[in-house]
Amino acid sequence: MQKTDYELIIIGGGPAGLTAGLYAARGRIKVTLLEKGAIGGQVLVTDWIDNYPGFVEGVTGFDLVEKLSNHAKRFGLKTKQVLVSSVELQGPVKTVILENGEKITAQAIILCTGARPGKLGIPGEKELAGKGVSYCATCDGPFYREQEIAIVGGGNTALQEALYLTKFASKVTVIHRRDEFRATKILQEKAVENAQINFLLSAEVTSVEGDTSGVTHLNISHKNDNSSTLSVTGVFIFIGTIPNNELIPQDQLDLDGSGFIKTGPEMETNIPGVFAAGDICSKNFRQIINAAGEGAVAELSAEHYLGTQV
Repeated sequence: MQKTDYELIIIGGGPAGLTAGLYAARGRIKVTLLEKGAIGGQVLVTDWIDNYPGFVEGVTGFDLVEKLSNHAKRFGLKTKQVLVSSVELQGPVKTVILENGEKITAQAIILCTGARPGKLGIPGEKELAGKGVSYCATCDGPFYREQEIAIVGGGNTALQEALYLTKFASKVTVIHRRDEFRATKILQEKAVENAQINFLLSAEVTSVEGDTSGVTHLNISHKNDNSSTLSVTGVFIFIGTIPNNELIPQDQLDLDGSGFIKTGPEMETNIPGVFAAGDICSKNFRQIINAAGEGAVAELSAEHYLGTQV
């Protein structure tokens, strides 16, 4: 086997990458984890997490990341804060090219680059993220028991989550910029039949308003040039999820129609020695807990792969 800088390189420092790194370091694999920003990924901007097993009273995103990171460091995981420009995945040696032109090599690689929610880009959205502005119904829905909330979007996800959120909220208003939904007819029928769901079509949210306690109302523009306000304590935005796939060779990896990496049951990709875990993977559900589990499986698969190389 050709000599490489590392046995394993992990790209991405969210829950998937940190868990993979913990397993690799504990298994005495020569590994490094590369992260372009702060360790933790999207979890860092999550105000409160109420459904991660073991944290009975809930935990802040920052505290959960700190615990995950410290756990990995306990086994000696080395991390580097660097920007990866591209990767070369074909062949027995995988090469990672950094922004400064430096190249580092490994026998195996785990891609944990994550994804990001589609944003409206309107005033108040960023400022109130995690304080009434959410992109995950499963994560935050239970915080809105008997409250009035809004959903922005018109696809399957928007209506599926609207139906889900009626378990908690007293009223859900779905706001869509077109005059008809893109969701399947059966979902539309279920949503229309639900008395807790109202609809605002041909309308766009122009700003999210709030105070120190969170969101208070939305400003809305209508196609007839009128404007209105909607009093809500939360707004869920479902206008798509964008994979962080800019650095990967999309002509080599098998991707789905949205650009997410297709993986097998052991988190393997179509390229030997290349694995993926977390939100970058093609799947229906993106949760912290399954990202961590996938990170563990990906590392164990990578470790098995390394053991087969001579």
